[in-house]
Amino acid sequence: MQILAGRYKHRHLLPPPPQAKTRPITSLAKKSVMDTLGGLIDDGVVLDLYCGTGTLGIEALSRGARRCFFADNNADVIDCLRRNIDALEGAAERSVVWQGNVPLRIGQWLTDVSDAVDVAFVDPPYDTVRAWDWNDIARDLLTPLAARLSPNGLIVLRTPGKITVPPGLGGLSTWRQRRYGDMRVTMLELPRPEP
Repeated sequence: MQILAGRYKHRHLLPPPPQAKTRPITSLAKKSVMDTLGGLIDDGVVLDLYCGTGTLGIEALSRGARRCFFADNNADVIDCLRRNIDALEGAAERSVVWQGNVPLRIGQWLTDVSDAVDVAFVDPPYDTVRAWDWNDIARDLLTPLAARLSPNGLIVLRTPGKITVPPGLGGLSTWRQRRYGDMRVTMLELPRPEP
């Protein structure tokens, strides 16, 4: 697991513990996603939800994100994440780490975020996604995130490739969707005003 670009380019990250149910994103998919996000990352506010050991959020910090808020439920994974952040000069000062159930706690956590969110990575374990009730996820997770997005902000949702994200979740529209092998990345945005 390596940082691909920016201030911490080529630095290696600790992998998740063997018992953790995390699937780090491939380098090819991560590069494609980050290149697509471009200017939203630079000086942006980023959330890395279901962050694992922080590969997406730390990549965003490396590429100039002003602040990154990380969240995961697994204490062992959070320990690895904190070690990854602490190993990178200046990263700890721009990072906040939350531990707990993401859909249950996101509303409370977002009260700690004073600025609008430019990018929210939502990257749950595949088993978690397969068990999701999309109506519950829209209500508990996507709607609170949508309420805090900047006007051009995006939610980047990674799911198994065979799962199609329903349209219109949380009042959001699908901006872009792409498959990378057995994964699908869906970028959701706020509805655009009529011209």
